[in-house]
Amino acid sequence: MLTIKEYTAEFVKDPFGILPGKRYEFVLDLDVPEEDELFRESGVYLRVIYLVGEDQSRIVKYDFYERTTDLYLDFDMEPEEEEQLTAFCRENLPE
Repeated sequence: MLTIKEYTAEFVKDPFGILPGKRYEFVLDLDVPEEDELFRESGVYLRVIYLVGEDQSRIVKYDFYERTTDLYLDFDMEPEEEEQLTAFCRENLPE
């Protein structure tokens, strides 16, 4: 499971209107256990694009990064982690 230490969320303008709805960008600072392969000494954060549409809300994209270097980390989430993240984004949308 994901352990979120802190986060920011903001509305992102979509000048092209490719996806109908409102987009939000979440940046989540994660607490990753040392035994996890995702662990990095400098920390890890997750950047998420979350779409709120008329009939559905969903994660469009997510990426893991190393905190100090902003190095992209090629990892996928487990289905239950994605469900947890979707619920988190839905419950923490900015006003």
